[in-house]
Amino acid sequence: MKGYLYILRCSDGSYYTGSTTNLERRLAQHQSGEGANHTKKHLPVELVYYEEYARIDDAFYREKQIQGWSRKKKEALINGAFEKLKPLSMAYRDLRKESSLENVKGVFENKKGGIENLSHPEVSLPEALEGKALEGEVKSVVSRTSTTDSMLPEVLEGSDKEAP
Repeated sequence: MKGYLYILRCSDGSYYTGSTTNLERRLAQHQSGEGANHTKKHLPVELVYYEEYARIDDAFYREKQIQGWSRKKKEALINGAFEKLKPLSMAYRDLRKESSLENVKGVFENKKGGIENLSHPEVSLPEALEGKALEGEVKSVVSRTSTTDSMLPEVLEGSDKEAP
């Protein structure tokens, strides 16, 4: 049975994501206050996006996928900015890692786009990425703290104990 994934924009600007076998009937239900509690509380609603599937279970799977997305990612989908979907999918921790690696890589890029170590010619890029033989700002980008959460109170109190 055919299925639809849909996204509604509510009167408060929030988005509601759902799936159905009959899109027109379901939209009428939302508009009349017979739909979900969220849309009932934020009428009127406007259909801003939908996808059609050969099977309702595929539409339902897609609904659950999109419900976990950030607002920015949903807006990229609604606006057809598909090139933004992948960057918006990256976890914050991965964005931090990528940013750190770009900072380190920047030390090694020459004006022609090739990679060489302009600041530390005696250190190779792999060594720099591992934090070997670098001083100062670049090494701090790739280093990690060894202080665990359990040690934090002792560190803050100025304990002389070494972190594990």
